Amino acid sequence: MSRRDDLAEREGSWTGREFEVAVGPVAHGGHCVARHEGRVVFVRHALPGEQVVVRVTEDRHERFCRADAVEVLAASPERVDRPCPYSGPGRCGGCDWQHASVPEQHRLKAAVVTEQLSRLAGLQVDVVVEELPGGPLRWRSRARFAVDRAGRPGLRPHRSRDVLVLDDCPITVEPAVAAVLGRSWSGAGAVDVAVDSTGAVATTRLDRRGRPLSTRMARAGDAYPPAAAAALSPSETQALGRARRQAGGRDWEVQGTGFWQVHPDAADALVEAVRGYAGVRPGEVVLDLYAGAGLFGGALAPETGPGGRVVCVESDAGACAAASDNLGDLRHAEVWQGDVDAEGLNGLLAELGTPDVVVLDPPRAGAGPDVSAVLAGSGARAVVYVACDPASLARDVAVFLAGGYRLAGLRAFDAFPMTAHVECVALLERTTPALPG
Repeated sequence: MSRRDDLAEREGSWTGREFEVAVGPVAHGGHCVARHEGRVVFVRHALPGEQVVVRVTEDRHERFCRADAVEVLAASPERVDRPCPYSGPGRCGGCDWQHASVPEQHRLKAAVVTEQLSRLAGLQVDVVVEELPGGPLRWRSRARFAVDRAGRPGLRPHRSRDVLVLDDCPITVEPAVAAVLGRSWSGAGAVDVAVDSTGAVATTRLDRRGRPLSTRMARAGDAYPPAAAAALSPSETQALGRARRQAGGRDWEVQGTGFWQVHPDAADALVEAVRGYAGVRPGEVVLDLYAGAGLFGGALAPETGPGGRVVCVESDAGACAAASDNLGDLRHAEVWQGDVDAEGLNGLLAELGTPDVVVLDPPRAGAGPDVSAVLAGSGARAVVYVACDPASLARDVAVFLAGGYRLAGLRAFDAFPMTAHVECVALLERTTPALPG
């Protein structure tokens, strides 16, 4: 036993200990499960079936700890060399699966979705993760880089507040990298960057609480200004205009670094999946929750025809303004600003009546049990749920199942290659009449 192990044992913590484990199945969150001396060890940088030496990085719970695989004794045939020099134990925490082949990444993500639906919703579902065009690198068109106290941009190691200063991020598109990395961002806590479909690059400086300070945009072909010149007043920022996007056969505008699907091909793939599952008919009423710039509501509105109605609900004022402009040619599409919570949703449904189709694309935490219960009681014939977190999706699906729905379809997309994230689109169909009141 090393002196470090002896010290860790005397203090009762495993942090810093190194030991050999057999790596078990993948788990939600970008790690695999192993066991040692009766405890669960969540191991990053390993693959199922491998024999590795791990170093414990965090030990805060009686039943489990977290560790990095620091030496591979018996490698999986799916292990590959990492394409990014900043990836690996103790390094950048942005990518979880750089050491796995692309087909293995898809299998791992499918296994996670399957396990979450089984454990949290009691469903047995075969999941296939679909690949998007373009390959596993240079796909991230929108990113947030942390900034250290010296003004240097980078990314954080896993579960750390430190900043690893970078000169490149191989999963991020090159114009975004060039606009942020290698520049000084003195006074900022982070920098958001986005590249739109025209090649324009927008950057937003944020303070150390994550509040936006200023935005700057450079159109394609323009020389990007020095970061020190990126402080603009709100009126100047507004004058820069919006970022432009294309998806579902329409043109869209969003705030410069406002929410849009990160992968350039994700929006089209998700619109196609939502359209197929929603099966909207002429004259129907569609409710689009967490609508952002109106992507799904705008894609479905033409299918309802002029006799239908589409109501998009979004809390962010800037996104609502963009959605109103994006849907301006669709007379039967409306944008309502407000939080999506149970109380507000009940009021909306009282005014709107029973929707035929509900589409929701909530944040990573999911819609939650209260909102899901209200929607399950709404009487909608179909609910199309777009989810970026399989655990949140599974928890909410369980509420819909209890409320008289069935999971009638599920598609999964590798919209975040090299990471543990996976985008899902689920179709929930009503099997029992809605309960009164």
